Amino acid sequence: MAELYPMLKHLHLTAVGLSLLLFVSRGIGMLHNAQWISKKVFRILPHVIDTILLVSAIGLTIALSQYPFQADWVTAKLIALFAYIGLGVIALRRGKTKTVRTLAFIAALAVVGYILAVAITHSATPWA
Repeated sequence: MAELYPMLKHLHLTAVGLSLLLFVSRGIGMLHNAQWISKKVFRILPHVIDTILLVSAIGLTIALSQYPFQADWVTAKLIALFAYIGLGVIALRRGKTKTVRTLAFIAALAVVGYILAVAITHSATPWA
């Protein structure tokens, strides 16, 4: 599995970039009441990209032998991922007011920043 690491890492980083770009685009669209964010492609494409992201992440954990609840930094990323998903749902779909959606969008971006810092440092406390 180690021989697949470079390909998995490249796939994962590409999916991260696409997922983040799409989330930010949809968030800005939400802030401006853009009609394009409700089109079918923007409801399906994030799921496709995020599936690739998840599958590549699982492959990377296996290739690195770094598993949730065994490696603190992987556990931190997993917990933060759940927070990001919840905040993203509020920001793009479930928020009752634009203020709630905006705050959830900003919080989701902050969580993404944390996830990226953890990924780069391989530390659950990247600021330390």
